[in-house]
Amino acid sequence: MATEEHSEGGLVFHPFDQFNVYPLFGDGPVHWYTITNVTLWLGLAALLIIAVFVIGSSGRKLIPSRIQSVGELAYDFIYKMVEDVAGHDGAKYFPVVMTLFLFILSANMLGLLPMSFTTTSHIAVTAVLGFGVFLFVTLLGLFKHGFGFLGLFWMKDAPLALRPVIAIIEVISYFVRPVTHSIRLAGNIMAGHAVIKVFAGFAAIAAISPAAIVAITAMYGLEVLVAFIQAYVFTMLTCVYLKDALHPGH
Repeated sequence: MATEEHSEGGLVFHPFDQFNVYPLFGDGPVHWYTITNVTLWLGLAALLIIAVFVIGSSGRKLIPSRIQSVGELAYDFIYKMVEDVAGHDGAKYFPVVMTLFLFILSANMLGLLPMSFTTTSHIAVTAVLGFGVFLFVTLLGLFKHGFGFLGLFWMKDAPLALRPVIAIIEVISYFVRPVTHSIRLAGNIMAGHAVIKVFAGFAAIAAISPAAIVAITAMYGLEVLVAFIQAYVFTMLTCVYLKDALHPGH
C-alpha cells in the first residue's frame, strides 16, 4: 500500500506505491515465475468465483439462498447481454463472456478491501485480457468465414471512391481495439484508487480531516460503482467484437 512520511514541509504521501509489485516470499527481484502479491489476489479472485458459483450452487433449491440468488442474477444478466448484443449465435460463447465478467468484477471488488491489491489496475493484467479477447474473436471470425471475415473492413454501402479510405481506417481501428480495451480498464481503476489515497493522505491533517473523510467515503462509493461499470463495459465490448466476428458483413 502507499506510504506516508512526515517532513519539515508537512505530510508527504505516495499514492502510486499501492500499485507496486513485490514477492510474497523474500526480497529478491521479481521474475516471471515469482509468486507476488499479484499472484495472491488473482488467486483470491478465482476462489471467490468458485465460492459463489460452485459451492453456492451445490445445494440448489427452488427457493434460492442469498448466494444462489447472486449467482442466478449474474447468470441471467450476462446471458441476456450476450444474446442481445451478439445475437442468438453468440449465446454458445456465453461461458467465455461470463468468465471474463466474473473475473474482472471479482478482481475490482477485492481491490476495494483495506490492504488489498487491485490486479486490474495493472496494464500487464488487463492487456492479457484485452489481447486474449482480440485473438479469440479474430481467430473465430477467420475460422467461421475465412477471407469473408475481411468484409468487416469493406463498407459496401459507402461510395466506391471512399471505400479504400474507409477500409484503412477500419483496419487501424480494429487493431487498436485490444489496446483501448485494456487501457480503459486499467486506467479507470488506477485513477480511482490513486484519488482515494490522496484524500487518505489529507485525512491525516487535522485541519482538513473531516472534509477528507467525507471525500474518501464519496470516492469509495463511486469506486464500488466503477468496479461494476468497468466490468460491464469490458464485457459489453467483448460482445460487440464477438458480433463482428460472427456477422462481419456491414
